Amino acid sequence: MFEDKSYPALLKSALGRLPNSLDKREGSMLWDGVAPAMAELALLYLGLDFVLQAGYISTAPREYLLKRAQERGLSPKPASAAVFRAEFNCPVPLGSRFSCEDLNFVVTSKIDGLSYRAECEEPGRQANAYSGQLIPIDYIDGLTRAELVELLIPGEDEEETEAFRQRVLDSFQTQAFGGNQADYREQVLAMPGVGGVKVHPVWNENLRPAEFLPGSEVQAWVGANLDTLPQAVADWLRAVYTAAADKLLTVGGTVRLVLLAADGGAPSVELIEQVQTLLDPEQNAGEGLGLAPIGHVVKVEGVQAEAVNLELHLTYNPDWDWESAKGYVEEVLDAYFAELAAGWAEAEFLTVRISQIESRILAGCATMIADIGGTKINGREANLPLGPDSIPERGKVIG
Repeated sequence: MFEDKSYPALLKSALGRLPNSLDKREGSMLWDGVAPAMAELALLYLGLDFVLQAGYISTAPREYLLKRAQERGLSPKPASAAVFRAEFNCPVPLGSRFSCEDLNFVVTSKIDGLSYRAECEEPGRQANAYSGQLIPIDYIDGLTRAELVELLIPGEDEEETEAFRQRVLDSFQTQAFGGNQADYREQVLAMPGVGGVKVHPVWNENLRPAEFLPGSEVQAWVGANLDTLPQAVADWLRAVYTAAADKLLTVGGTVRLVLLAADGGAPSVELIEQVQTLLDPEQNAGEGLGLAPIGHVVKVEGVQAEAVNLELHLTYNPDWDWESAKGYVEEVLDAYFAELAAGWAEAEFLTVRISQIESRILAGCATMIADIGGTKINGREANLPLGPDSIPERGKVIG
């Protein structure tokens, strides 16, 4: 903002205020007297420029962005640890510590049988790709097998500055309050392991409350047959019938949430259940015992990974063929699909485009592939639009 207040410009302006009859050349008494003051003034303008930049959310460095965000009640999403399912050949004590390559893991709880939850001791996403044998740090009698077999909840790094800045700016556009869509997004995205969410309000809106009202034939059947049914069945039907007859069944307050895991893939059953319990425990649906408001019945689901099968017609450079180039091509495809998945939450639906596939392969594999054309997605030479709750996943690739 103060680009015109540089040291040379300030010095020229100050000397310009003196009459030309005086000696203002470099080294003169006037020059020597004015120059140091202008140097300090130039530094002052630089500091003033930084203060102005730090005062606005859109330009503030991270340290000052955090201070401005506190005014909105916001803070960066902290780093979280990856949680795995680990399997052993014998029971292991909770709190047992193991190492896998350069990271350590601790057993936190039992899942079933000889399966346990193992949490990385170091938060962050670096552990997400780990799998394989665990080495016990402390001796466990009878242990011959210890292995990480499945990532349950992906670890996350602390929220990046630009992502947090955008979230703070977005808070001025939509106010999170009382179970509105912005409130659900804010609450769910703050949970460990969640990378994205779509909110579908009143997702069963195709149902008409009038259809729930029992007619005369239903009333007659209930009166004649209810007591002949097994007790549990009769109790359930009686509760539904009474609610319907009293006009207590409505379609309002239903919320469907679709999650994307923090690693950009479909979430595990464990993560879905964890979010469901935090928001609206199924055994107390709609009672407001979770983060969801009273009356909101929340259904949490995971995004679906849709297989994308590709038929590529490649022209190879000398000394290259499909077997030698396959790994590089698949790496390019995985990067493209990951980029699409990263924008899933903000898009109505994703589209896998042939032009993107071909251009990225040519750019990323230029040393091995000379040309590409006639690409087919799932057997058709056409772009593939995915469902609103689907992300692409590399299927079978033919080169």
